[in-house]
Amino acid sequence: MQNDPNFQPDPAMTQMSESLEIFGGTLLIVYLAILIITAIGFWKMFTKAGIPGILALIPIVNLFFIPQVGGKPAWWAILYFIPFVQIIFIVLTYMAIAERFGRGVGTVLGLFFLTPIFVCILGFGSAQWSPPANDA
Repeated sequence: MQNDPNFQPDPAMTQMSESLEIFGGTLLIVYLAILIITAIGFWKMFTKAGIPGILALIPIVNLFFIPQVGGKPAWWAILYFIPFVQIIFIVLTYMAIAERFGRGVGTVLGLFFLTPIFVCILGFGSAQWSPPANDA
């Protein structure tokens, strides 16, 4: 059809296509902004826990250091790859992280539901990381 010299594209379809491109581009920019904010928050949180912040930026590798921020063994990260079990261990890890930073249940819920905001609160806020009692 497009080779036909009399072909005229439907203006409504063209406008819809352009709108979808703008929406997709906006969504991508918002996603990247959230991703960058989360990475910066994890970097600062890792640094407070005595772990090099650069490890927060490496995919998969950072999963093995997140439990260590909470004072848990690194092998817990393997359990993140088991469906349904992962939810339990993510909550347990967030509970341990909140405890290490001297925070409570509100921080655990915040880490679970609003991760980018709460990792920045822990990373940039006044909360200090304390090592687990058995390591002190």
